[in-house]
Parts: sequence; C-alpha cells; structure tokens
Amino acid sequence: MTSFSIGESDFLRDGRPHRVISGALHYFRVHPDQWQDRIRKARLMGLNTIETYVAWNAHEPRRGEWDASGWNDLGRFLDLVHAEGMDAIVRPGPYICAEWHNGGLPTWLTGAGRELRSSEPAYLAEVSAYLRRVYEIVAPRQIDHGGPVVLVQIENEYGAYGSDKAYLEALVEVTRDAGITVPLTTVDQPIDQMLNDGSLPGLHRTGSFGSRSNERLATLRRHQPTGPLMCSEFWDGWFDWWGGVHHTTDVAVAAEELDALLAAGASVNIYMVHGGTNFGLTNGANHKGRYLPLATSYDYDAPLDEAGNPTAKFFAFRDVIAKYAPVPDDLPEQPAAAPVFTVPLTPSGAWTDATASAAPTDAPATFDDLNHLSSLIRYDIDLPDSAGGVLRIDGVRDIGWVSVDGQNVGTLSRMRHDRAISIPAGHTLSILVEDQGRVNYGQRLGEEKGLIGTPTLDDVPLHGWRAMPLDVASIAADVAERAGEAPAVAGANAWTSEFTLESSSDLFLDISCWGKGYAFVNGFFLGRYWRNGPQRTMYVPSPATKAGTNRLVVLELDQLLAPRAGFVAELSLGDTEE
Repeated sequence: MTSFSIGESDFLRDGRPHRVISGALHYFRVHPDQWQDRIRKARLMGLNTIETYVAWNAHEPRRGEWDASGWNDLGRFLDLVHAEGMDAIVRPGPYICAEWHNGGLPTWLTGAGRELRSSEPAYLAEVSAYLRRVYEIVAPRQIDHGGPVVLVQIENEYGAYGSDKAYLEALVEVTRDAGITVPLTTVDQPIDQMLNDGSLPGLHRTGSFGSRSNERLATLRRHQPTGPLMCSEFWDGWFDWWGGVHHTTDVAVAAEELDALLAAGASVNIYMVHGGTNFGLTNGANHKGRYLPLATSYDYDAPLDEAGNPTAKFFAFRDVIAKYAPVPDDLPEQPAAAPVFTVPLTPSGAWTDATASAAPTDAPATFDDLNHLSSLIRYDIDLPDSAGGVLRIDGVRDIGWVSVDGQNVGTLSRMRHDRAISIPAGHTLSILVEDQGRVNYGQRLGEEKGLIGTPTLDDVPLHGWRAMPLDVASIAADVAERAGEAPAVAGANAWTSEFTLESSSDLFLDISCWGKGYAFVNGFFLGRYWRNGPQRTMYVPSPATKAGTNRLVVLELDQLLAPRAGFVAELSLGDTEE
C-alpha cells in the first residue's frame, strides 16, 4: 500500500517528496450524477487532489436520522475521486463555515444557547458520535488502505472563534481512535493569534488566504517551522449575498498569486475549483453588523462555473500548474447549447393559508421551538379590541410579511434592521416569517429563527400567538398535483407550468421578472430566488430534467412582474463591481 506522511520540508508519498495541488469541490453542492464530470474536469486542469468538507446537517438534519446515501453518499464521492486517479482531503468539521447554513452544524445541536465548538461535555459527546460515523466512511478509504484520502483536517479556522485546546485534543483523540492514520491538519488565517489558538503540537498548520502569498507564507512558516507549507484555502473568488454584487477576481491577478504559491514550493488547495449551488434551503448568511443572507448560486467565480463549465480562470490556472507539474493533454468538451424558450405560468392559488392547529402560546414559538427545518412560519393573533397601532418586535429573523385581516400592511426586514411597523385596526394580525439562511460564521452560530421575544402593540404585550409551520417542499409537491387553474389572490401565489425537452439538459431559468420565492423542476428544489439579485438565473442541473414533459412549480411570496418562465442560454449572475 502507498504511504503518505510529513517530512522535514515536504509531504512524502512512499518516502518521496510530493506536492499537493488540490481543488475544493463540495459533494453536497453538486448533483450526484454530476460528481464524476466535475472531478474529471478538475483533473484536466492539472489537480492531483480533491478536497471536500462534510456537512453534518446534510447527513443528520434530525438527531439520530443519519443518512449517507444519494446526495450524502460521501463514500461514493471519494470512490469517484479515487477512480479518477486522484487523492482526497476530507474536512469533517464539525464546523465547516463554507457559507453553508449554520456552518454545517445541525439545528437540533445548536439551540437552547448551548456552548458550541468547545469541550463542553454534552456538545463534545454529540460531536464525537458524528465524527465516528464520518470516519466509518473515511477510514477504509485512506491511502494506506488502498484509498484516496491523504489528509484529514481537525475543526476549521478555529483560531478565529476560540482557543479551547481541550476541545481540539478531544477531536484528535476521537479521530485517531476511529482509525484515521493519515496526517492531521488545521487551517487558520495567517494571523499570529489565530495560528496560535487554532492548532496543537502534532497537527500540521496550514493557511487560508487569496492574496499576498509570499507574505502570508512567511507568517505561516513562523508557526509551522518544519514540513511543507500549504495554503489549504486559496481563495480564487468570493461568495455573493442577496442585494449585493456578483463577486469576481481578476483572472491574471489570481493566476499570479497561484504562481507565487507554487514558485515558493508550497502545496495548495484552490477554494473553489467548482462552487456549485446552494440548492434547496442550504445557503448560509453573514452578520458583521448587518445580516446578509447568501445567494443560491455558489459560483464563487471558480475555474469551473456554477454549471461545471471551464472559464478563463480554468485555462489560466492550468497554464500556471503546467509550470510545476504534469498536466493532462485532454481538455473538457465544449458544453451543449442550453435550450432557450419561454412558457406561460398558470396560477394555482394561495399556498401560505393553511389553518394553524397548535395551541396558542404567550410568546411566538421559534423555528427551533417547533423543530421546523423548512423556511416559513405564519404567526396569527387576534388583536385585542380589534385595535391598530405601532407593532414592535424585538427581532424578526429574517423577514416578515405583515397583514391584517388578509390585507397586506408591509414587511419587517432584518436586513434593514426593522423592528416596528404601524398596523390598522382589524381582527387578525398575521406575520409570515421567512428564515433566509442561518449565519455560518462567528459568534451568531445557532441563533434562533422566527419572531424573537414578545411583540407589543402600542407598548402593550401581545399574548396568544398561533404558529403554523409551512414546509415549502411539501407544499410544492401538493401544488404539482393540483388539477386545473386557481385564480391568483392577493399576496403569496403558487404558479405552475409544463415544458417539453427532447432530452435531459442543463437549463438556466430566468428569474428577473419574479419577486421572491422558491422554484422546483420535477420536484427538484432549485432553491430561493429574489429579484434584488445579484443572480438573475437559477441553474437547473441536467439530471433534474427529462426527455418529454417537465413540470415547473413556483412558490411566489411577493409578486411576479409577468406570469411567465423564461429559459436562457447561459448563466447570468449579476452586476459586478467593475
């Protein structure tokens, strides 16, 4: 069997110096039927390794309901990497950041103010059980067992969060006890405090950065005096948030930074080689003074775009890598042209009007109180004396559509720091609240969603709230089964359409004339759309389509500008800063 270890100055493969030239590719952001295509294209760029996070909340969204099949088949993903003749790096967290909802931590773990990312015994017990399940998949696929896995990472940029060495030691212990024998690494930004706090003796420190490579490598070397230098997150692009711009990096500048890394003899993991998509409700959010939910597209301006097609950055990086390592002669095939067409949308009526059946509570129950994993809860309350006034709420997480007796009053948005709105007199106040994505970085991990605190009307507390959790995926399935047309109503409407394809195909769904909501093709949850951008298309992966009749369901929360669905020739990810 092949061995992989860390020497005085290099990674060693069977005792010989080896440079890791890797790219990040998250299996949970790519349709499983497209894993092999993306892995192969990464190899054709010159990479010898694929790195992936493991998203705990994808595998175990509810406590005890572990799933490692289909989209979550990490073993199959690693086997495909191996079949392509490549190595693998696994980063199981448990915290992964990744612009993924809740940083990969399941909501059943993070509620009730539990101390996270620490040696707190109850938290550590759950983490240890999770890691053992992951390592059951990873351990037999290590390189010294004939598999592809050459490195496993402990935690993730921990120095930016905490300094609990007992926690890191416990993670190492459970990792080694589970049969992981390959070298263990940590990653932190090249800041002295973070590199000190985020690792342990015996763990190989690596860095995360996207510029000033030589300077950052020098900082890293002060903290990792022996062994290979490695940038294990070379940021070649950036992520987008709703209401912002589409972030890009200059191709030539990014290639120069990669060149500087490789010229210095460093190993690298390009973050990302292919970003993929935050399908469904999986996007995270940032909060550094203002809440910013992340877009559905995770294109990341990567060498392979959201649809898996090579960009100018792919060829520039390939040319750089060819200066330092063998690069295959083959190039990815040109993608087939995407079908371009427009179909009308048919109204299917209201979809957020289900009657709440739970007993009223004094304060509104949160998503976490109700163990609700979807994105919407409607809160209803009878107004005392049918009075109007100024409604105040401690926190709306994250946007609320306010209505009285079915008439729209306005919205309360966390992005705008809204906490008050004037409402008219009436009988029933309703607030439809959307969780727009859980924060994935910093001290706000695990915060509750919904209406926070006890709302007041003209400073008088309102008690007796009824909560109706709405599962958007189940509602979309019900809408797809409805027969005939239903008149459009004021507020949220469902819309459907059918279209015919000669064969399954990648599609690019134009969302520029829609408001805000969710889209599904043949039951496949494409994710969220929002007219304030930046993205103007949603990526429809080929395996979600079929030859013959296909069905589109749109759950609109606001208002369509036009009742139609257009499919365009290519991705349109929005305005850039230039």
